[in-house]
Amino acid sequence: MSQAAPTASPGAPTSRWESQRSFDELGRPLRDVTFCVVDLETTGGSAAAGSMITEIGAVKVRGGEVLGEFQTLVNPQTQIPAFIAVLTGISNSMVADAPPIESALPAFLEFAAGTVLVAHNAPFDVGFLRHFAEVQGRPWPAFEVVDTVRLARRVVTRDEAPNHKLSSLARVFHSATTPNHRALADARATVDVLHGLMERLGALGVHTLEELQTFSSRVSTAQRRKRHLADGLPHSPGVYLFKDDRSRVLYIGTSRDVRTRVRSYFTASETRSRMGEMVGLASSVQAIECATPLEAEVRELRLIAEHKPSYNRRSRFPEKVTFVKLTREPWPRLSLVKRVLDDDADYLGPFGSRKLAEKCLAALHDTFPVRQCSDKFGLHPARSACVLAELGRCLSPCDGSVDSDTYAAVVRQLRETLLRRPDDVVEIVNQRMAALAADERYEEAGVHRDRLAAFVRAAARTQRLSSLTRCSEVVAARREDDGRWAVHVVRHGRLAAAGVIPPGADALAYVAALRASAETVVPAPGPVPAATAEETERLLRWLESPTVRLIDVEGEWTCPVQGASRHLDGALGSRP
Repeated sequence: MSQAAPTASPGAPTSRWESQRSFDELGRPLRDVTFCVVDLETTGGSAAAGSMITEIGAVKVRGGEVLGEFQTLVNPQTQIPAFIAVLTGISNSMVADAPPIESALPAFLEFAAGTVLVAHNAPFDVGFLRHFAEVQGRPWPAFEVVDTVRLARRVVTRDEAPNHKLSSLARVFHSATTPNHRALADARATVDVLHGLMERLGALGVHTLEELQTFSSRVSTAQRRKRHLADGLPHSPGVYLFKDDRSRVLYIGTSRDVRTRVRSYFTASETRSRMGEMVGLASSVQAIECATPLEAEVRELRLIAEHKPSYNRRSRFPEKVTFVKLTREPWPRLSLVKRVLDDDADYLGPFGSRKLAEKCLAALHDTFPVRQCSDKFGLHPARSACVLAELGRCLSPCDGSVDSDTYAAVVRQLRETLLRRPDDVVEIVNQRMAALAADERYEEAGVHRDRLAAFVRAAARTQRLSSLTRCSEVVAARREDDGRWAVHVVRHGRLAAAGVIPPGADALAYVAALRASAETVVPAPGPVPAATAEETERLLRWLESPTVRLIDVEGEWTCPVQGASRHLDGALGSRP
């Protein structure tokens, strides 16, 4: 017989703390969870292939106490294979008068309602039950599931048991019931295995259903004991900073729900070995609450660049970039530089590494025979030509082989390629790749493919970044999942303000106030944004999402129709 769960009297006071806490914050203590441990006997291994259920057995438990049991044979309406009958002891005659699955399944679902399902090899048992629910057109309840096989693999070693079969685990945990391939007996044995596993895991700091479901042996007990570091953090978008006992920042991350995310570092939800090492060093967690997830992402990038925490692998050195520069001088040339100056030159980038920049530079030099030397030339240079000129790869202004007008025409074409139309580079490099591939010189063709990809990526990136950088202000909004409108103010490619319109507020007045209080942003020199390229790209992804609504744009936010973006798939997907 099932026992009713105790209920509070209608007039019983509820503390403010109890009413505010959530499962994500504290978890559900295992002693308070009602489990329904289920086992099936079937005619085969796959419901989709036509196997049928012959018996359902289940035990409902809470806090170590059995609340009720369920057992029924099921008429499979087909012959039970002889080897199955020998294995289970269930014969055709035994199930002849048993109810069909159309009757047995609703009865089981009623028994299991409101519980957490447990099974040994849960995908098998739960998979069969879900399959027949779908066949009957019956909605499957939103059961949470615990798999004792999965837990046992992380707790029971090979020294204790040769395998993780139910019979082996029943011996390890001294089950009062011996599994015998009958559903109720096997379910009873699984109850004992579940309690044995929970007892072991309790010693490792696993006390809630959430921790049980995500348990991993890779998370140490010491790591779990630091869960208190998440106490007091906000359930809101923001940035979190793990710090050591000397207040040095170890790691910076972001989340839509800071407290829930930080808590996961102390459970099996976070199993990266580096993070386990980091948590072992952490003594505090600081949170910076943000108005929107996008603001949190931007703040994360800025803080990582500022603190350069050792456990963050990305975004630590945004200053380590390289640009390809087309100089402004009597005989312009291409060069690699570390920063953009206010010198009216043309720039391509930024590149995350000098190696990529060199590949892009090689693609440009393969297409345009501008000089590659770094010498300073006057209007009328007079010196001997270099080897590149003899190879026909340089117009050789140094020895007067080309006049200034012809050279300037090539430079104009090069500038057009950098800023608007990359077609010349794409066409020439593709032709060279095809010729090399036809001669079976695949390695050389691969070199040119990589050069082309580096150029096209850089050109597309530069055009997208500079298009937003040219705008002194862009104001946009998007309706979030909670129905409220998130508003962002972007100035010269930098996030200047973020906010969420309060319910019932005057939207126009709120946006006007947000713009008035936004950060003053001074444009950076040349085409680069007044922020890191990574920040501006985050903003672009948000602005270009289909649900964003532009409120106001000051400036011209456009990209060339014949720009590099249209070549991305071809340049990156082609293979020699």
